[in-house]
Amino acid sequence: MRTLSTLFFIIISLFTFGQTWSDDVAQIFYNKCTQCHHTGGVAPFPLMTYAEASPLTSIITTSITTDDMPPWPPENGYQSYTHNRSLSPTEKTTILDWISNGFPEGNQGSTPPPPVYTGGAILGNGDLELQIPTYASKATGTSDDYVCFAIPSGLATNRMIKSVEIIPGNPAIVHHALIYIDPANSSVTDTIGGDCAGPTTNSASLVTGYTPGSSPMTLPTTNPLKLGIPFQANSQVLFAMHYPEGSFGEVDSTKVIFHFYPPGETGVRDVLTSSLLENWSFTLPADQITNVSAQYPPSGGLSVDVSLLSVFPHMHLIGESMRVYGIEPSFDTLKLINVPEWNFEWQDFYFYKNIQKATAGTTLKVDAVYNNTAGNPNNPNVPPENVSAGLNTSDEMCLVFMHYMAYQAGDENYNMDSLMNLSTASIIENEENYFSVYPNPFIDELNLFSKKLESEDQLRISIYNGQGSLIKSLLNSSINNGSEFHIKWDGKDSEGKTTSPGLYFVSINLNGEFYSKRVIKQR
Repeated sequence: MRTLSTLFFIIISLFTFGQTWSDDVAQIFYNKCTQCHHTGGVAPFPLMTYAEASPLTSIITTSITTDDMPPWPPENGYQSYTHNRSLSPTEKTTILDWISNGFPEGNQGSTPPPPVYTGGAILGNGDLELQIPTYASKATGTSDDYVCFAIPSGLATNRMIKSVEIIPGNPAIVHHALIYIDPANSSVTDTIGGDCAGPTTNSASLVTGYTPGSSPMTLPTTNPLKLGIPFQANSQVLFAMHYPEGSFGEVDSTKVIFHFYPPGETGVRDVLTSSLLENWSFTLPADQITNVSAQYPPSGGLSVDVSLLSVFPHMHLIGESMRVYGIEPSFDTLKLINVPEWNFEWQDFYFYKNIQKATAGTTLKVDAVYNNTAGNPNNPNVPPENVSAGLNTSDEMCLVFMHYMAYQAGDENYNMDSLMNLSTASIIENEENYFSVYPNPFIDELNLFSKKLESEDQLRISIYNGQGSLIKSLLNSSINNGSEFHIKWDGKDSEGKTTSPGLYFVSINLNGEFYSKRVIKQR
């Protein structure tokens, strides 16, 4: 009898203390999955709620164990970047244990308030907005559609970019968008062949890109670090759009919003964007695995110290892996990025958590591997054919774009995670619900107030940033009486550190119903 009682106690304990959606799993999904997997997002299904996630546990298990999701191509042990989407070992174990134990929901009232995805502009109207014409995707059930739109900027004078926001017109079908600036006005619109992966001219430079779940690119804009990207007057802006297979007939009209420094702004350091590493002279024989490399400068090393802010490795469908690094004068290795398993569908600018200093004399290098065999499931040619470097998707590329600038003492000590904060020019939403927040915008302290709560109401309040990442769990309790409710947020994160100015969401779970408020923290 004692043995049976002990076993019963163990079973009850496991049930009581095992992982639940509400207490353990939901927050991981909010942090790492829902940027794509929300209603209206590019992912094929939402994962915002228990009801949405629980029927898909077999798919989730496979995606996690194979590292297919969340998509994060860089090797984490090689270098550190901002906005890392990958799951930590602890997060993986928590989700998989939850699934293996029958994926219980737990107490719905304990579910953390979810992030809020508006689908509109986060940073406001900006200074220049350009939009592609309404376009119907030609991507069939077996092929993607890659098209380019060259749009005149109409910009009368030279300006300095401090932030760029790309807003997909139809988030469900925009797999990625790349934005180039062409001062020579030599780019052309190409929507015919479905294989335009970028500009056909060397005069266009890549500025930034959009992938599902990405944030607006906002450079540090206040002392001691003010950065800007030059935008020459009368330049074209080229949109390179990717619509995935199965989106045939769906329409899109993506736009980009540029935010500029005021004319005459002083102390702004120029950030340049270019493909420092490139190779255009290779051919990939059919049925072979081929190594391709490039270096910058072509001979010798850098003539001056350079600060590297980001890296964007680029290949097409035959690419298998790519490693980017520098060889310093001391023969030490400057690690920039390693992508051991290339995936053409997931490309991005990866901004370093800390600016990387490439000292004078350093040689930048890229080593790329291409698999032009029938064993490569992404090979566009069946049977394989010889493939050369070129601009179309059916060709290949070996390019590495970087944001960089002239080095100044101390650059390597800047933490880009905190400095790349969102602009305070956001449009503030004041939707009516149970709660009011004030002052909004705020500087040091935000008040959350309600007269509508009742005794025994279950209330959870969380603070998220504009990227959907949890900043602080502010409250998790029941209301003791029905009097006025008032709580303050001191603008600090869960570790007690003061948060950067920018856009935040107050996300609320009241008895299983969700509310949100959009707030601006000013300096």
